[in-house]
Amino acid sequence: MERTAQNIDYTEDAAQTARFAKALSHPVRLTILKYLNNQSCCFTTDLVGVLPMAQSTISQHLKELKEAGLIQGTIDPPKIKYCINKENWLKAQALFERIFKKDFSKIDCC
Repeated sequence: MERTAQNIDYTEDAAQTARFAKALSHPVRLTILKYLNNQSCCFTTDLVGVLPMAQSTISQHLKELKEAGLIQGTIDPPKIKYCINKENWLKAQALFERIFKKDFSKIDCC
């Protein structure tokens, strides 16, 4: 039987790590996280002043980060205030640390 991604039962940690990795896979999102790390919070319009791109593009990147759980937004009509989701950020750090602590130097391949 051929195994495909659709019929593999991933652990919750593996699935969560993949969601975090996908959200971190774009340089704009990394820039947004770096900006948020230096602020207590921000609005989309704050990022428009920092990043040379359309508000709709920035909003899409914020949406990806929020869906992954790395940031959170609080509605402050008519705006949304964003900040780092500290609990999930710590979880992401722990999950990635588990991967990068593996010692692959003993594998003799390629």
